[in-house]
This record gives sequence, C-alpha cells and structure tokens, in this order.
Amino acid sequence: MKDKDDNKAKETPLMKQWNAIKAQHPGTVLLFRVGDFYETFGEDAVKVSDILGIVCTRRNNGGVDMELAGFPHHSLDSYLPRLVRAGQRVAVVDQLEDPKTAIGIVKRGVTELVTPGVAFSDKMLDSKESNYLASLHFDGKEAGWAFVEVSTGEYFCGSGAVVQAEKLMNTLKPAEILVPRKDLRHFKEQIGEKFYVTRMEDWVYQTDYANDILTKHFKTKSLKGFGVDEEPAGVIAAGAILHYLRENQQTQIDHISTISRFEEAGYVWLDQFTIRNLELIYANHPDGKSVVDVIDHTVTPMGARLLRRWMLFPLKDLGAIGRRLDTVEVMLKDQANLRKLEEILKKVGDLERHVSKLATRKTQPREAMTLRNSLRLLAPLRAVLLEFGHVHLDKREAAFHELKDALALMDHYLEEDPNNNLNTGGVIRGGVDADLDELRGISTNGKDLLLDMQRREIEKTGISSLKIGYNKVFGYYLEVTNVHKEKAPDGWMRKQTLANAERYITEELKEYEEKILNAEERIVAIETRLYAELLEKLQLWLLDIQHNSLQIAELDIFACFAENARKYSYCKPGLNDGDVLDIRAGRHPVIERSLGRDESYVPNDVYLDNAQQQIIIITGPNMAGKSALLRQTALIVLLAQVGSYVPADSAEIGLVDKIFTRVGASDNISSGESTFMVEMNETARIVNNATRKSLILLDEIGRGTSTYDGVSIAWALVEHLHESNKCAAKTLFATHYHELNEISDKMPRVKNYNVSVKELEGKIIFMRKLVPGGSNHSFGIHVAEMAGMPKSIVKRSGELLGHFEQNKMHDKNVAQGIRFAPKQQNIQLNMFELKDADTLKIRDVLAGVDIDRMTPVEALLKLQEIKLALLK
Repeated sequence: MKDKDDNKAKETPLMKQWNAIKAQHPGTVLLFRVGDFYETFGEDAVKVSDILGIVCTRRNNGGVDMELAGFPHHSLDSYLPRLVRAGQRVAVVDQLEDPKTAIGIVKRGVTELVTPGVAFSDKMLDSKESNYLASLHFDGKEAGWAFVEVSTGEYFCGSGAVVQAEKLMNTLKPAEILVPRKDLRHFKEQIGEKFYVTRMEDWVYQTDYANDILTKHFKTKSLKGFGVDEEPAGVIAAGAILHYLRENQQTQIDHISTISRFEEAGYVWLDQFTIRNLELIYANHPDGKSVVDVIDHTVTPMGARLLRRWMLFPLKDLGAIGRRLDTVEVMLKDQANLRKLEEILKKVGDLERHVSKLATRKTQPREAMTLRNSLRLLAPLRAVLLEFGHVHLDKREAAFHELKDALALMDHYLEEDPNNNLNTGGVIRGGVDADLDELRGISTNGKDLLLDMQRREIEKTGISSLKIGYNKVFGYYLEVTNVHKEKAPDGWMRKQTLANAERYITEELKEYEEKILNAEERIVAIETRLYAELLEKLQLWLLDIQHNSLQIAELDIFACFAENARKYSYCKPGLNDGDVLDIRAGRHPVIERSLGRDESYVPNDVYLDNAQQQIIIITGPNMAGKSALLRQTALIVLLAQVGSYVPADSAEIGLVDKIFTRVGASDNISSGESTFMVEMNETARIVNNATRKSLILLDEIGRGTSTYDGVSIAWALVEHLHESNKCAAKTLFATHYHELNEISDKMPRVKNYNVSVKELEGKIIFMRKLVPGGSNHSFGIHVAEMAGMPKSIVKRSGELLGHFEQNKMHDKNVAQGIRFAPKQQNIQLNMFELKDADTLKIRDVLAGVDIDRMTPVEALLKLQEIKLALLK
C-alpha cells in the first residue's frame, strides 16, 4: 500500500489527467495532445510504436519510468487511419482551452472516438466499399441483427435463424460487430472468430431501452412507421448501435434519419461459399479479377458501393427486375444522351458521405466546395434525363428533390475556390459580413493605410520629415526629429525619447495598430463562426441530399450496365416465374475479358428445367473448362436478377430463389476441419437449404476421400437431388467420376454432357465445347505433362495407368454394382484385384495415398518406394 501511495504522490498533474481519461476509456488508445504533439503512454505507446513504426522511448514521469511515443499534431490525418485499420479503438484527446490563458494544467477531453466501424475520414474508408458497424442479439435459436453505415446513414435491422445472421455477417463483412458480453462465446461458436468484436454491457440489449433510444433519436412515438415493430430482436440490436454511437461521442447523427427492415425473402440467397467461389466481390488470387472488377464502370463512389450491394443481393421480384432492365435498355438505345449523362456523373462527388460529414459538422471547406459543385450538376443532369424521352427516366427526373435554396445558401457564403484550412482564411465570400470585409481590407492594405495616415499628419502639422514606424516593444509610433518636435500637437502622447527624435502615439494610430495586428486573428474567428453558421443552416437539406444521392447512384449503375452491354455484346435476359433456364452462347464475364487479343472465348449453351433435364452430369478432362461453364451459368442468372444485361446471345431465365456452389478445395485447420470435412459441410448446407427454384453448381464432390467413397457420395447426392420433392433443384455437376454417367440410365431427368477435346498425335486440344454424352477419359497425365512434370514421372504414370485400367473392373461392374445395388446394401469396392505378391506390395505402398493432393516430388518418392518394394 505504501508503494502504491508513493507512486500516486509522485504522479505529475499531466499523468493524473491522463490516468483519469484512460480509466473512462479502457482498451482504447489515447492520442493525448501535449503542445504540438499527440503523445501516447505505457502500453498505448508500445502498440502505437509497433503499428506506426515510430520511436518508443522511456521517460521518467513523477519518479516512474513509462514508455512514450508521439507524432506531430499535423500528422493526425496520416497516423489515425493506420491505427484504426490495424484494429485499434482510438480516442483523440485535445486541449480544450488556450494554453496561454490556462491556469494550471490545461483542460483536456476526448473530442473524437474512432473505431473500425465508426469512421468518417476519407483516409480511413474505401470509397467503393461500405464500412458497416453491426450489432447482434441472440434470442434462443434465433438472432436479431442491425447494420449501420455511419459514413452514409444507411441503417437496417432484421431477425431470423442464426444461420441467416451468419450469412449476413459473412456477406456484408462488417468492420466491427457489437455483441453482449454474455453472448460472446456463443457468437464465436456460431459466427466465428474472424470479426472485430466489441463487447457491450448486457443491460444495453433490452426491449424497452432499445425502443426508447430509437424513438427519441427519430423523434417518433413508435417504430411502426419504419416497419420494424415486428422485429423485436432486430430492434434490440439496433438500439445497441445507437447506444454505442453515443458512447463514442457521436451525438450529431441526424443523417441516420430512418431505419428499414431487411427482408431477406426479397433477395436471392447467396451464402458466403457461393460469393467466394463465384469471386463476386474479391478475386481468390492476388493477381486475379473479381466479377465486380470487370463489370464496374460506375463513375461515382456511391454508385460503386451500391453496385456491390446489388451484386450481393439479387432480386426475386419480377417487376423490380423488369424496371431495372427496361431502364438499361432505354439508355443503351440512346447513346448520345448516355454520353451526356456519364459526363455529368463523372463530376459528381461522394454526396452520400458528404451528408454524414455535414451532419457531424466535420465538413472541410474544400469538401463543402465539392458538395456545392455536385449540387450545381443536378439541373443539367435532370435535363438530360428528360431528353431521353422515356417514361422510366421521366419518373427518375421527377423523383429528385429540389435543392436550389441549399445551393443559393452555399453560393452566398462560400468563396468560389476556398482554402481548406479555416486558420488561413479565404473561405467566406466578400459581402457576407461587414466586419470581415473591413478586416480583410486592413490586412491587405495595412501599409497603404499607414502611408495615408502619415501623409495626412504631415499636411496637418507641417512636419515634412514625420514618419510612422514600428517595433516589437512599442508597436506603431509617429517619429519626429528634435528640429520639429515643437510642432507636435497637444493630442499626441509621447511614447519614447531618442537622442535625435521623439516618438509619439495617437488614438487613431492605436486603433489602427489594434486592427492591423489583430486583423488576421479576427478574420479567422469571424470566418470560423460564419462557416459553422453555414453548416448549421445546411442541416435542413440533409435528407434531400441523401435522397438525391441514392437516385444518382442508381442512375450510375444503369449507365454502367448499358455501357457493358454496348462494349461486350451483352443481351437483355428474359425473366419469368417458370422453371426453365435456357442460355444460348453464354460466356464467363471475367474469363472472356482476360483472354489475349488472338484468343476468343468459346460460348456454350445450357438448358435446365424441372421436367426433362433437371441435372446435367458434366465430364471431361482437367482444364477443359468445366468449372468455367458452371460459374458462368450462375453469373448469368445472378446478373439477370440484379437487373443487368448478360454475356450471352440470349437467356430465358425462370427466377431462382437461391444459388449454391460447391467448387474448389479449402480447409479450416484452425477449427480442426480437413478439406474433405469443409467440402461435406458445404454440400450438407446445400442439400438442407435448396428448393425446386434453386440453382446448384457442384464441382468434384467427393474428391477429398478415397475413390470409391467419393463415387458413392456423389452418386447418392445425385439420387437425392433427383428424387427429393423438397430440393429437386436445377443442378450442374462437374466430375471426374465417369461412373456417374450410368445414373442417366436410371434417372430420367439426369443427362450426360462432356466438355470435348481432340487428341492429336498424343497431344490434347481443348475444344471447350459442351456436347451431349459422357466422357470416359480425364487426360490427367496429359495435363501433368503440360504443367512441366518430369518426363520420367509422366512416362511411369502412363505405365501405371495402363496397369490399373487393365486390372480394374473395366466391364462397368463397378458402376453397375452401384446402379443396381439397393440403397441399404453395403458395397465393398476394391481398387485392386489381388492376384499376386507384387500387387500386394504395391497396394501396401499406396494404401492411404491421396493421389489428387500429391505434389510431383511426393509422387516421385512414392514411385521410388514402389520400385524398392518390388526389388525385395
């Protein structure tokens, strides 16, 4: 106790202040303003030093050594984003009074709290991506969720099964998730550990508190008008978000003006695996391109962000999809006006994020200029919409809110090209404030005013040698040589006597001195006041600007879709409520754009329905294009239901409710799940959630286990998809298990196709064309040779293949055994017929080997092992 008391006694006033603020914000990095620096202390200093790469020193503070790291205050905009992107919650602690006039320790307080999910600065945010703060509330087997994008004002909530919550979290990838302390473990079990989680006090997640905080914020008596009153769990989660924003000093958030209900039933179900496998938003390889990368030709930040949301949530409403497609068609047919529209859109700033900065009074003068310039573009933009002469765009024009008064206000206050820093002046126009104009005149023409005063005093007094001077001690003065000092008027006050002259001051000179010396400081003060006044008055138009921003974002996307259709020969898809998927000459939007000049994409037809051709088994060699065919089919359907033209000659699409993909190999070692377990988890999720209106894409199911286990699982899966009334979904199944070709003899809605190749002089040529009929050859050894596998391995592989095929039940007994075996019968499928001792030796060496996952070196070593075994 004595040591502890001694340490307290030795605490400096500064450290007492720091400790007090730190206690109010545990787990938060404090950027503590000291003079011209932001300093960090103790553990904060160690973290900041590591993240920012700045020097961490140790200094004595009140007798106790403590780590210290800091940076100049003007570097805050550079360093703060780096700390937040590193996952740190940061509190900016500023001086709340002028150190020159402060008595004792300067008062300090938190002026800004920034977390990964609560950020406004352009340097912290990606202009093309939303930065969501989410909240999750578990309610038994269900969950309530809420999302807010504080930089744009988007705010929605919902509730449902925990699996839906998991899907939304993985789809929208919030930067930060709020979770009650009591549910943290449950969250990690159900949702995972890859998110940045902030623990909240349990009492925050209460129905009454949530309703109270939400109705007070929206200034309403209830939440019925928002349509969320029937989502109690979602409302609780939403209330926790507002509580958190208040805790983070975010009290000026009027741009969060409404909350909507997220109705997942209105959108196509895309789980995280489908989004990943189709590479919708992000490419799976560092040098690859995602679908959004190649189709995004939006020219506004809000258009780019909205396009990503549309891609993640395709529509299921025929009317809404049709209106989008018709709007794209109108733009596509009128290229002249489309060009005009695009040129205007290119000049529009990020209105959506300007609104949030305006609401929080964080708009900088240059940002205000950008906002004004964007508002000036509304009139010509609306005029172009009318020039299209179509009812769809006439309605779009009429949907804009009028902002002439807001624009006039900004024109009245703002300079045409203002400085960005209020401390340098030059932000407010002349004519707004008489005092400001006078002070500017004094600041600009101060010397001329003094010369004019000097001429007037010479005329009055007749002292031809009189001059006005200045020094730091006495300020401005009138200097008269001793020869003329008798002529000095009685009203002059002697200030200083020199050997050869006298110095005087007058009331007029004192007044001008005060004006000249303080002009710049007063100019800054007046401009700061007037600028704050402008921001306050603009609050009236927050919602109108927000509304117009959404209109512009949608127009930007339609123009983007029209541009894609023109450049890349996309067609307008036909959508209906039927069960037929009929794509003619479909193409993969990413792959076709990645080909060289001398290469052309080979298009393919795909036809699926629920009556005649529900499941297509696709066989063929590696690299022939099976996976591309699967993905392009899903992407064409998805783009169509987003409202875009599609890469095909024609496409008739019966609306789908869910798209599932099971493609590629991955593991989850941290959770103890092998590649095969992950594959089975994903496949189980598909089977348990698919419906007759779903589209399923399967690629190489069962490859992660032994050959016959895999064949059995794949066979049973096809049987289930064919026979089940619940999940009899349209399915494309790419496989190397040629035995599956036999299924079509038993199941009428299963058809065999293959991706054709030609074999010429021992070489294979990929035709990349889907043709009827199954394939019995995978050409794996040819592909290995093309990949540069050593010739000795390729040769030996050919010898082994011939041996295996000769000893295998090549008379199709294997396939027939599966085909005709009752489902309850146990089938033992042996890879080798054990005819002799040598075969037995080979079997022992190869037991447990996963050929599909072997590296070339491992294969070579295994061949050497076989050779040694045979020599014994």
